[in-house]
Amino acid sequence: MPLTIWLRAMWQISSQKNGISALGLQRVLGLGSYKTAWAMLHKLRRAMVRPGRDRLDGVVEVDEAYWGGEETGVTGRGAEKKALIIVAAEEDGKGIGRIRLRTIPDASSASLHGFIRQAIAPGSTVRTDGWKAYLGLEGYIHDRQVQSHLEAGEHLLPRVHRAIALLKRWLLGTHQGAIGPEHLDDYLDEFTFRFNRRTSKSRGQLFYRLAQQAVQVGPVPFATLVKPQSVVSGGVK
Repeated sequence: MPLTIWLRAMWQISSQKNGISALGLQRVLGLGSYKTAWAMLHKLRRAMVRPGRDRLDGVVEVDEAYWGGEETGVTGRGAEKKALIIVAAEEDGKGIGRIRLRTIPDASSASLHGFIRQAIAPGSTVRTDGWKAYLGLEGYIHDRQVQSHLEAGEHLLPRVHRAIALLKRWLLGTHQGAIGPEHLDDYLDEFTFRFNRRTSKSRGQLFYRLAQQAVQVGPVPFATLVKPQSVVSGGVK
């Protein structure tokens, strides 16, 4: 693939506020294969995670969300067929600072604490709901918000719930919700890349940052895109 095509693909991804689907990229670049456009997008999504990026700090809200179809008679953490996403959002006054997202295998202490250690700097204040698996969190100030029957969860953790709502709107809008759980982490990385740079006044800066990171990450063979590594306990691939 000529380098100029890759640069055009980077510009299409970074210049559009909500990104672009593989079908859209295929049409814009005049690619002969949908599979080629799909692979290009996934390779570039892998580059959206900067190696050695700083962890979140300060006051950070943490909660989980589910992605997938409806399960009859099942609600909340009892879902089995849906993908489980853990979300962390920094407090920035009344607004949201940076975020981190990742799929995890379950809502156990090992998975939740593992993600927190990976995504949030030690000594930070971690604000969660009353889910018992968050108990025993070491190295952090744990601000545990226990929900009463009169309170809605979004009032206890407003920033993380806002981030979750925006994520689901983006997945359903740009990608029509057609995302398998085995590739969901790549889309979470793209959403994080966009969200954390949402205040940038220059789309050219986003293009520059994506190009810069693309040469810092290792190669991603097509076979690893089709069969990505499974998520292990602790929220780390």
